[in-house]
Amino acid sequence: MTKRKATNMEVKKNNRNQIFRFVCGHDKVSNPDISYALKLSLPTVTQNTKELIEKGLIEEVGELESTGGRRAKALSVKKDACFAIGLDITKNHIGLLLTNLTGEILKYDRIVQAYRTEEVYFYAVNEKMEQFLEESGVNREKISGIGISFPGIVDLEKQMITYSHILEVQNLPLAEVSRFFAYPCSFFNDANAGALAEGIRMKEDERFFYLSLSNTVGGAILNESKLQQGKAFRCGEVGHMTIVPDGKLCYCGKKGCLDAYCSAKILSGKMNGKLEQFFEKLKQKDPDAKEVWDQYTSYLAIAVNNIHMVLDCDIILGGYAGGYLEPYIPEIWEKVKKRNTFEEERLFIRACSYKIETAALGAALKVIEDFIALV
Repeated sequence: MTKRKATNMEVKKNNRNQIFRFVCGHDKVSNPDISYALKLSLPTVTQNTKELIEKGLIEEVGELESTGGRRAKALSVKKDACFAIGLDITKNHIGLLLTNLTGEILKYDRIVQAYRTEEVYFYAVNEKMEQFLEESGVNREKISGIGISFPGIVDLEKQMITYSHILEVQNLPLAEVSRFFAYPCSFFNDANAGALAEGIRMKEDERFFYLSLSNTVGGAILNESKLQQGKAFRCGEVGHMTIVPDGKLCYCGKKGCLDAYCSAKILSGKMNGKLEQFFEKLKQKDPDAKEVWDQYTSYLAIAVNNIHMVLDCDIILGGYAGGYLEPYIPEIWEKVKKRNTFEEERLFIRACSYKIETAALGAALKVIEDFIALV
């Protein structure tokens, strides 16, 4: 098959998008910097940055230090040119987050709101979101959209949430949710959204598995900044892989699922749901907390090793529990190494970078990325 040659218009749009992404990724740059980095001619870069300035997306912010000749004008992205909202829906709470064009978190909040598949629930969520935006003082006309995270299977072909056991949802059309909001809506599985937060702006050749250790366990594969979805949009659902045949009963009704052994509730269960209290007890070397932790990390090591054997990639430990795991990575790694057939010395696990409202952030960042892609 003959490859179609790109039109001049497509080439121009691609160049402008590359240039805009480069400026977004740097504090201050010059036209010569962009030209050198992207291997584009200086006239091409200059013309495109001029157009981006006219569109109100970047701006001149003085001059850069001289390297021996005339000082180059410094360019920077206009952070307030676009905003995105992240909305994380869980069984008992909603997470709200606001970010600007550079992905900076401007405001976030977590509000108690028990989920119900009823109009009154979504009206209440929209009301709380509007109040959240009012408090932020953001220009509503610059909001590009809402990224909405759900703990369930989000089928983008059928345009519905096909299954969420935790929310008791089956075949909920996305349009039945988006109609309650005044902005365009994009929908994500919660683990997928967490993975996007960690990796959507990584290097293009990066690949990792995101293991979400929240009140339910999930996972996602991010490859070259793109999610691997699977045929039925269930890729990465490791929470329901069996790690103990006929073991503990999982909320899904099956026995021995990873979720039954490694959800955040295993740690917070004896602390009235307060995960931070568990880790405080663990830090104080409380014997009961230590016993729970040893069992938890032993099962976690089995899961991590199994995932790595199948995918041969780095694994990021995220979700509610993941936000506390950074000091304990060496301990977990030792347990993983004992199970690894190849005795790998390279550390392939790490704790998540984002500790607060990760799913909401990832959903919002995807909205921002979609805006950038259309520039």
